[in-house]
Amino acid sequence: MYLNKVFLFGNLTRDPELKSLPSGIKVVSFGLATNRTWKDKNGVKQESVSFHNIVSYGKQAEVIAQYLKKGSSIFVEGRIETRSWDDKNDGTKKYRTEIIIDNFQFGPSSGGRSGEGSPRSQTDAPVKEKASQMDTIEYPTEEINPEDIPF
Repeated sequence: MYLNKVFLFGNLTRDPELKSLPSGIKVVSFGLATNRTWKDKNGVKQESVSFHNIVSYGKQAEVIAQYLKKGSSIFVEGRIETRSWDDKNDGTKKYRTEIIIDNFQFGPSSGGRSGEGSPRSQTDAPVKEKASQMDTIEYPTEEINPEDIPF
């Protein structure tokens, strides 16, 4: 059995570019940046950034183009594909590796609030209002004796 599956969570490096194929199917493409942090053997924090070419088709392409912009976060699930073509100018073979989206989810909006025109902006207000009306949990201030626990 073979597997070609990719999961990425990152931020758009440019606004999504929506186009149509000759058949009328919509195609969106955009760049996605992901980062990784770690400590090297000397304990110094290191960071690297990877850039990915992302492509989506159909209704997903339209939704992405409508609601996301440069800097938006997104979680994508898809597969890796590499295309090749001959350059028109010098005839050399060119390659481009892309992530083709199967599924995606919008990431949290920046600043902890919903972005203008995001699909969740219509539903966030009632949720926040309900959350502020909910009772909070009050934890006991005295120390709990382990022998009082009934199990």
